[in-house]
Amino acid sequence: MNGKPDPSEVTESCPDCGRETVHRVRVELRTEGRNPTTAAFSREPYRVSVCTVCDAEDVLRMNNA
Repeated sequence: MNGKPDPSEVTESCPDCGRETVHRVRVELRTEGRNPTTAAFSREPYRVSVCTVCDAEDVLRMNNA
């Protein structure tokens, strides 16, 4: 163990647990378009946070422009 915190785990509020808990956080590209010919152009980044206590998942689109 190197003593450094895991950058993919952060403490944040969990609405399901009702308290601050450790969450596993990742960024993933999700395809929003249903048309297969334009799907490659409709990918958007999403922040996905999963509570390590209750497995509740929170998904937030990162570029709401």
